[in-house]
Amino acid sequence: MIDLKPACHRMAELLAGVTDDQLTGPTPCAEYTVADLVTHVDGVAQGFAALARKTGDEQAELAFGHGWRAETAEHVRVLGEAWDDPAAWEGSTSAGDLEMSNALWGRISLTEMVVHGWDLARATGQPFGLPEETLRACFEHVVEFVPKAPVPELWGTPAETAAGAPLIDRIVAVTGRTP
Repeated sequence: MIDLKPACHRMAELLAGVTDDQLTGPTPCAEYTVADLVTHVDGVAQGFAALARKTGDEQAELAFGHGWRAETAEHVRVLGEAWDDPAAWEGSTSAGDLEMSNALWGRISLTEMVVHGWDLARATGQPFGLPEETLRACFEHVVEFVPKAPVPELWGTPAETAAGAPLIDRIVAVTGRTP
């Protein structure tokens, strides 16, 4: 079991720091603007929380009106709490055409918060930091999972990093981003 709460907490802080004029700006995810990335994070948070609870909860679509920051942050908070339940990590669950162990879904949830947290921080000029334990769990997942991911087109070509590079740089490099 991995504690997703530190990554979710940092994501919520990042969301609070996004200004409306940054929503149309680019991100390290070439196909996403900041608004697209926030929408993705919101959907991921809702969907992966439903996987943790083993429910088919409907996902509310994010609207960028008043309150979108708080709404998305709440979905991210719920994600962290959902994976805090040891039962969430047991068994396997289907999402779309993929059935995987819940332990794998949980690690993917963590990676979504860590990598897209870094993306959002980079895109909006905010600092990004997480506890070593959180980064280590994410790194151990991405180096194993990304090279044989069931949907490889979700990841870019891994980037090179210097020997001794910070753990976050190694994580984002594995996922196809330039640290």
